[in-house]
Amino acid sequence: MTTGPPAADADGPRFPTAPPRRRPTMKDIAERAGVSPSAVSFALNDRDGVSPGTRARIREVAEELGWQPNSAARALSGERSGCVGLVLARPAHTLGVESFFLQLVSGIQEALAARRVALLFQVVEDLEDECATYRRWWAERRVDGVLVVDPRTEDPRPALLTSLALPAVVIGDTRTGAGTGVGMRADSGTATDTAAGTGTEAAPSAPLSTIWADDAAAMRSIIDHLYELGHRRIVHVAGLPGLAHTERRVAALRAEATRLGLDTAAVHSVSTDYSDEQGAEATRRLLAAPRPPTAIVYDNDVMAVAGAAVAAGRGVPVPGALSIVAWDDSPLCRVTHPRLTSLVRDTAGFGRLAARELLSLLDGAPTRRLQAELPHLELRESTTRAP
Repeated sequence: MTTGPPAADADGPRFPTAPPRRRPTMKDIAERAGVSPSAVSFALNDRDGVSPGTRARIREVAEELGWQPNSAARALSGERSGCVGLVLARPAHTLGVESFFLQLVSGIQEALAARRVALLFQVVEDLEDECATYRRWWAERRVDGVLVVDPRTEDPRPALLTSLALPAVVIGDTRTGAGTGVGMRADSGTATDTAAGTGTEAAPSAPLSTIWADDAAAMRSIIDHLYELGHRRIVHVAGLPGLAHTERRVAALRAEATRLGLDTAAVHSVSTDYSDEQGAEATRRLLAAPRPPTAIVYDNDVMAVAGAAVAAGRGVPVPGALSIVAWDDSPLCRVTHPRLTSLVRDTAGFGRLAARELLSLLDGAPTRRLQAELPHLELRESTTRAP
């Protein structure tokens, strides 16, 4: 009997495909190593019951076969999934250009990789979808804990995560006032209490750990710098309203303007979605006003660069007629002409600190509050004396 060419259809010839490779099981390891399946289970789960030599041989065979533990089965058995989650409820179009979250996730991933823990990342439409994602992950036992970003002024997530008993670290302070609270800092993942030297601020009754940055102090440093340069009309192009850090920066701006005796009508904040489009549009409106600002503070780097481009297009020289400050430093701020005065902070270190704190919670450590390194203002060519 002879065979003809492979069957063909309208889309061309069909070729036989190999069946998908079956994942190796503990039974396969047992057969290859010549031991019982229970011995394999003991060896791969670091339990007593097998000799060191047998344990080493089993692990060697498991590596040869490419065996990996089944995370779903481990979760059902009460073991860790080996994964933590991060949900971001922000406009998706703002993420590709904003460097802050890229650097934050880079630091998070670096700390998790050292412990061979995976990061499950998801972008959702709004806070309701974010809460639904937490409930689903909890029900499916997909993650051991979560990292929570963008604390809100009205935030249902802490109560939800507490009710689920899902370990969590909130990245960002939940307080919205202009005050800073305690004086703590943590550099390169090590927390220190600058007032008392006790190391960390324990929060045994708190359901979640918090890693926070002093946005109020950072805003004061910017306004004080601009005030010393003679600026009296200063506008803050802020991010999304309702975020705790946005409200904290707005409150700090207002408080510092009052302290310095500035006209609060000339020193104020306007809201955006963090995108370059809305940053540019806000700048157009401000520069078209009867008494335009002499200085603008932008809540991120992309809005600051967009604002500088708008000023150039309208023939407004920077810094001759308009000084510009970017809240977050990035390569964009350093290659723009003129280079932009920016707040510089170790965002990746912020992420590492948060991830390490979550891993500590999973290891049984108590919850606590840690303050990240205070950003410093890097002076460049985009700020000068007021015209």
